[in-house]
Amino acid sequence: MTKTAVTVHPVNQLIRARWSARSFSEKQISQKDLNTLFEAASWAASAGNEQPWEYIYAKHDTPGFDLLWDCLLPGNQPWAKNASVLVVAIARQYFAGNGKANIAALHDTGMANAHLLLQATEMEMVAHPIGGFDRDKLTHALQLKVTEAIACVIALGYLGSPDQLEEPFKSRESAPRVRNPVTEFIKQI
Repeated sequence: MTKTAVTVHPVNQLIRARWSARSFSEKQISQKDLNTLFEAASWAASAGNEQPWEYIYAKHDTPGFDLLWDCLLPGNQPWAKNASVLVVAIARQYFAGNGKANIAALHDTGMANAHLLLQATEMEMVAHPIGGFDRDKLTHALQLKVTEAIACVIALGYLGSPDQLEEPFKSRESAPRVRNPVTEFIKQI
């Protein structure tokens, strides 16, 4: 099943093909392919070339995966349990060289995440960024410093069948993709 976006204006096919699936097959992602995803993330733009992102990941059927999964909110646990890998995207909020606040850290980490998601799409994987997690619990579980901010958790894997999902996820998986029209979020001055 593919859910290629129908766009009004011409958009790169890779962008049109990327979507946040919830159904994952049993196929696991190899370490080599994971390294490719993280390499893609490493080439994102960042303020002062700081590259403030950090990724902590765990593979399915490991204690680390269970630890990360347990920090997801109940609305995400039923489908995320089948991901091949769970990844925590973290932004280091201060510049390493001078200790000053890096106000672009979360933005730049988001850019790295976008690269990772698009690389996953190119490799016929699915990647679902998750904002629904217990931030305090995950911060404590990973023993993060106060200078490190969690941007999101990303569920990675290969596309499975929507039939393996319970409602309301099964219906969402098959629903058409929609976006606000460009005219609703742009303004020329």
